[in-house]
Amino acid sequence: MRHHPRGEHTTHPDVWTGRATNRVQWLLALAGAACLALGIDLAVASAWTHEGLAPLVMSVVGCIAAGLLVLFGTLAFVHVALRVDKECLEVRCGHIGVPRRRIPLSDVAGAEFVPHVTPRQWGGWGYRWRPEKGTAVVVRRGEGVALRLWDGHTFTITVDDAEAAVRVIKERLRPTTPGAAR
Repeated sequence: MRHHPRGEHTTHPDVWTGRATNRVQWLLALAGAACLALGIDLAVASAWTHEGLAPLVMSVVGCIAAGLLVLFGTLAFVHVALRVDKECLEVRCGHIGVPRRRIPLSDVAGAEFVPHVTPRQWGGWGYRWRPEKGTAVVVRRGEGVALRLWDGHTFTITVDDAEAAVRVIKERLRPTTPGAAR
């Protein structure tokens, strides 16, 4: 967690962006790549005899499937990017931006700074849902933003400089109820 200066009277840019990164996930991605490489090596270097065909096929397919699952599953959550403009908040995960969630600010009832979000609270890293807590994108332990939506749900995102994100979001929230005219 970083210390951020508190500038209560600062003006915010038209588009606020922030992100959080977890470098430990790269080690998990490396393990997935190793498993994938093992599956490819087994497929290429093994003697494909009729007697041992079924176990070899299961080993190759298992290693390749597990490797791809771990590799892409971890790369999708190496980092999260948060973008807040005047109309919506957008969360993108990983290098290709998937999964992605776009929340119009008109759907947000409030935002709170959460000083300590941990993967353990949410059941691990990634895009998480817990019935008693709501939905979250957790890529590392540390500060985060908790959004209260008008439909009663909550959405939590781990992001660096979460206090600034909360200030920007609160500044842009309209003091109206859902469906009210501007």
